[in-house]
Amino acid sequence: MRKTEILPWTSEWEVLYEKEAAILLPLLEKNVLNIYHIGSTAIPSVGYAKPIIDLLVVVSQIEKIDSYNEKMGSLGYKPRGENGIPGRRYISKGLSNRTHHVHMYQIGHENIRKHLLFKEYLLQHPKDAKAYGALKCDLAQKYHHDTHQYQKGKEEFVNELVAKALKWKGNKDRG
Repeated sequence: MRKTEILPWTSEWEVLYEKEAAILLPLLEKNVLNIYHIGSTAIPSVGYAKPIIDLLVVVSQIEKIDSYNEKMGSLGYKPRGENGIPGRRYISKGLSNRTHHVHMYQIGHENIRKHLLFKEYLLQHPKDAKAYGALKCDLAQKYHHDTHQYQKGKEEFVNELVAKALKWKGNKDRG
């Protein structure tokens, strides 16, 4: 069973993101429109994160992604299909010691906007980012051997942050 490990934020995570993006870009060929670093490893003010790099890959045709599964598998990725989110392709790297989570969506999918807005909001609101980091530390200590409970414990707080981010973006666009 995987353990929940939380580490202090480090700029090395940006380097790891860039290296992984450089692998994915040519691998997925012309289907890739954009690759973004998302999640807590992309937000210094969170202060703490699991040392797993989250990448958001925007593609032109999501149905073509499954044709890359064998190629990705040969590079240590494990394709997991939609994994509970319609329209997504989720791919992890590293088995019990995960290093990367890749979230792929076709351009126009609502989750692209949510992921990017969540990141932007936390970058602009360090107090909320620090609170999120503190929650992550508390949950990791409480559920060190249960990643599912750790994720479940974050869910309500993350949903509240997403709602704040959407409201903030709406107000920002108006004025």
